[in-house]
Order: sequence, then structure tokens, then C-alpha cells
Amino acid sequence: MDFNLTEEQQDVQELSRKILEDLLTNERLKAFEASGEPFHREVWSELAKANLLGVAIGETHGGSEMGFFSLCVLLEEIGRSVAPVPLLPTLVLGALPLQQFGNDMQKQRWLPGVVRGETRLTAALEEEGHDDPTQPRTTARSEGDQWRLSGRKICVPAAEGAAAVLVPARTEAGSVAAFWVDPTANGVELTPQVVTHRQPHFLLELDGAVGEPLGTAERGAELLRWLADRAITAVCAVQVGVSDRVLRMTAEYSGTRMQFDRPIGSFQAVHMRAADAFIHLEGMRLTMWDAAWRLDANEAAHDTVMIAKYWAAEGGQFVGYAAQHLHGGIGIDVDYPLHRYYLWAKQNELTLGSAAVQLETLAAGLADGSLTSPA
Repeated sequence: MDFNLTEEQQDVQELSRKILEDLLTNERLKAFEASGEPFHREVWSELAKANLLGVAIGETHGGSEMGFFSLCVLLEEIGRSVAPVPLLPTLVLGALPLQQFGNDMQKQRWLPGVVRGETRLTAALEEEGHDDPTQPRTTARSEGDQWRLSGRKICVPAAEGAAAVLVPARTEAGSVAAFWVDPTANGVELTPQVVTHRQPHFLLELDGAVGEPLGTAERGAELLRWLADRAITAVCAVQVGVSDRVLRMTAEYSGTRMQFDRPIGSFQAVHMRAADAFIHLEGMRLTMWDAAWRLDANEAAHDTVMIAKYWAAEGGQFVGYAAQHLHGGIGIDVDYPLHRYYLWAKQNELTLGSAAVQLETLAAGLADGSLTSPA
């Protein structure tokens, strides 16, 4: 495997970084946060104009068909700029499973609009007290040629304004399937929920809402496992971007903050704290790229994804805490940008789940032979 970026992937990285750095300065982010807008429409529009929203979508539908690894390159830049745009829900939770499992009519209906920035998608994978999307409590019953869904999903990202929400549900036969639901349809209620990084999330309540199947019920569990691995890796990519920027911000601050007539970065204790954070960051980066590469190559990757998940949850918390510690009081000043990154890192950590629980899961898998060490 080779984690070096190709020339095309470097172009994705450089172009997206330029767009995001130009449009998302600290002052502009503060102005956006005061505006009450659900996402930064100018950034979304510029990403679409640059065809970056089509990075992993097939050429047939207007994309550049560069694969999941290239999408993770873009997601890392989203994290580096804490960009308030629904890129992960639209591309990873919506467009990827649509492209892989959808029928031609569904693809033509939504994918060209995604590439142009006109269509947004998302998925409702979480339920209260239950975080396994392959075992949903939401139900789907067949009525003639329609499916009716009932249940509750929590923390659905960017659901308001989405063209469709992908909802896992259990059928009357006991199988698991995924359905597209129109968030404005009868039987669907969206209630805003406040999450740590303040990006739009919603409680989705379904009461006999019409659902359009994605794929078949026979492949529902396979579809959701396929999606879950990519969703986890995508969050890991964002976390790497967040943590990389946090550590660079900390290095810059500790090189200019003077104490006892010298920069605090010259003190050994600061050296050691920053070095430990750097080791965590590189562990996050390596395991994330390993998972992304295997998924992009359609190799068995679930074990590798679980390892990346642990590192992103643990490392993101470690780097964020170290940055706050080394910054001191200014780190929690809302006029200083670090607070925004800390909130994103904490949101990603909570989304991925407790690192301690994940480590126990990995250890149990190694002990019973269900988890194998990556080659």
C-alpha cells in the first residue's frame, strides 16, 4: 500500500485548502456563526464550482470518480478549516451508498445535483441508547407497493433541507433494509438538537412515513456494514484535519508566547507535551489512511477501520487537551479560534464513541479470534 498522494489527490488537497482558507478566516467564521445560517452557502458553492463535491462520484453523473481515498483527502481539509458545510453527510452518508446500491432512477435523480451543489443528502444511523445501524429498532411494514416506516432517530446531521434521508429499518420479516425518506413528507417530524460543535443535527420521528428502498432487503445488512465502515473512516479523516490544525496552532503559539524572557516552546515540559500530541496525531493519520486505502481498494477493512476509530477518538481528545493546556487561558477565549477546533474534536470523539470501550472491543476480538491483526 502507498499512502503518498497522487498528483490528482494533491490537486484536491491544494485546491480545497485554498478555497477553505480564503473563505473561512476566524473573522468570517465568527460572522457566519452570528448569522444563524445552517451552513456556509458560499463555501458550498465554491466547492461545487471546483467539482470537489464530485470527487468520489462517477463521471456518468458529472463527478471526477477519484474514489474514497481522495474523498478522505477532502474531508481532512474540511476538518482543518472546521468548515460548516454538510459535506460528510451529503457525500459519505448519502451519495456513496446511493452510487453503490441505488438503482439507475435514484442515481439520476440525485447524484448530478449533488455534484452541482444543488442536492444535499444525509442518513439517520443512530437511535437512542443504541449505536449499531445494522440492528435498527425503527420498523418498516409493507403496504401494497409502498413501505411505511415508524421509529425515532437521533442526531441526524443536516436533515433540514436535505432531498432525502437514508433510514435503516427492520422489516416485518425480520430482515434489515435501508430506505430513502423525504424529510418534508407526511409522517416525518424534524426537531433541532443541540450538539457539541453546534452544527445542525435533528431528531427524526417517523410515523408511517413512506420509504423508498435502497437496494434490496436481502442486502440491507451488507449495505449498512459497508456504509458504517466508510462513515467511521470519514469522521476519522475529519478528526485528523482538526487535530493537525490544532497542533500547528499550538506550535505557533508556544513559539511566540514569552515567559521568563524566552518562548514557552523552549521549555522541556512543553517539548514533551507537544511531542506526545504529535505521536498521537501520526497514529491517527496512519491508521486513518490505512483504513481509507483498504476501503478504496475494496479490501476487507473492518478490523482496520475499528483500529482507526480507536486512534481518532483517543488521539483527538489527547491532542485537543494538550493544546488547551499549552495555550492556557487564551485557549478558551471565544475570540481565539482554538475553542472551535476543540468543540469539533470533542464532537468527533463522541460520535466515534468512547476510546476505552473501543479498546475493549478490539481486545475481545483479538482474544476470541474474530479480529485479526492487519497485514
